Amino acid sequence: MKRPEKEAVVAQLTDKFREADAIYLTEYRGLTVPQISELREKLGRDTSYTVAKNTLVRIAAKEAGIEGLDELLAGPTAVTFVKGDFIEAAKTLRDFAKTNKALIIKGGFADGTVYDAEGAKKLADLKSRPQLLAEFAGDMTSGLSGLNRRKSTRLNSSHANVSRMPS
Repeated sequence: MKRPEKEAVVAQLTDKFREADAIYLTEYRGLTVPQISELREKLGRDTSYTVAKNTLVRIAAKEAGIEGLDELLAGPTAVTFVKGDFIEAAKTLRDFAKTNKALIIKGGFADGTVYDAEGAKKLADLKSRPQLLAEFAGDMTSGLSGLNRRKSTRLNSSHANVSRMPS
């Protein structure tokens, strides 16, 4: 690759790093083109799975203000750029790696923190934003219905007390 081409790739990667809510680094050696296509499809439209030279990824990450990925950039590396729910992307990568042993999760970067392989896998065990919102809504609903029952019981007993009062 000639220098102008490398500069263009670094500029594209830098933009992707800046736009991403999180990134995951994986080793893809041994995956077939159809398997990589399947992974891209499972990750969804808001996530891109990009294969690039480690040197160019390292330069782009630094230009985007992300430090600490150097140790993870060894061997064939693909970068998963995630926009949106990065927990869901971590779950997708973890599940895909379970059935496709050639995919190795090297680490990642989310919320200003660099994660090693173990840390990136632990992100997949967290509840996703939609799951947390659903639980919160359920808790709110059950709390409000309990409050309504208590108010209704108090009102009924107050009404009964008032009706028993002599006129």
